[in-house]
Amino acid sequence: MHSKVDSLKLDFVIGSRRFSNYCWAILLLLGALGFFSVGSSSYLKTNLLPFFSADEILFIPQGIVMCFYGIAGSFISFYLWFTIFLNVGSGYNEFDKQKGLFYIFRWGFPGQNRRVSIQFPIRDIQAIRMEVQEGFLSRRILYMRMKSQQSIPLGGIEEYLTLKEMEDKAAELARSPKVPIEGIQRLFLTFLSEKNL
Repeated sequence: MHSKVDSLKLDFVIGSRRFSNYCWAILLLLGALGFFSVGSSSYLKTNLLPFFSADEILFIPQGIVMCFYGIAGSFISFYLWFTIFLNVGSGYNEFDKQKGLFYIFRWGFPGQNRRVSIQFPIRDIQAIRMEVQEGFLSRRILYMRMKSQQSIPLGGIEEYLTLKEMEDKAAELARSPKVPIEGIQRLFLTFLSEKNL
């Protein structure tokens, strides 16, 4: 999502409020509650879950381990819900051609660095780099490589659903500062391997 006003270009970044984070938070919470209920059932010798018999599991050691998994899973789930509530990682990228500056703003965790704001001259941008990892946990991230060889991520993992969307975004970003796009050859080989399958 972006808006343009002559020399100003603004790209919004989604952050933690993604569909996958909601799914993982819900699944982890349900799984944690299930494990904790099974462990508690084995301790109390009472069926807390209607489809499960507490007599089948001994509290020591299986019940204790189930309770531990339930507590650990609930902490991870609460952490995910906390990042979703705060929308950590959301913000925007701003190209200001008139001033010749590029701004990055992101929301972080509460504290001293809750608001992360970076600015640097557009002339220091050396290239736009695309990183693509296909598979079960696929990643598609655009980076801005600076003359100092530092790479700055410009979006989230799920920003680009297709390789074409990612390619179009990289071309749009590279057009303004007139810099090359890195990673196209690897991206092209990934695209060919997808077509052959």
